[in-house]
Amino acid sequence: MPYVVSATWTAEAGQEGVVLDAIEKLTPPSREEPGNVFYQAYRDASDPLVFRLFEIYDDEAAYAAHGASDHFKQYALEQAIPVLANRERAFYETIGG
Repeated sequence: MPYVVSATWTAEAGQEGVVLDAIEKLTPPSREEPGNVFYQAYRDASDPLVFRLFEIYDDEAAYAAHGASDHFKQYALEQAIPVLANRERAFYETIGG
């Protein structure tokens, strides 16, 4: 069953450009990962510090592989996450086929 991830990244004030740059660099290789079905980031129209990422993977193992990828390490762990004021993630399993 597909595995769904919803993440909210809130940048520290003045760091939104760093987070945006990281997301723009992270998105293309994430979409090319084996097991990735969908990967889309959004920026909150009412709060430019808030970014949301919606991701769908073939299964939880594909999501784990995403988290272990070089591009995730470089752009998420090393660039974006250090300048976040808050990071939330929610995980879902799909229902039905």
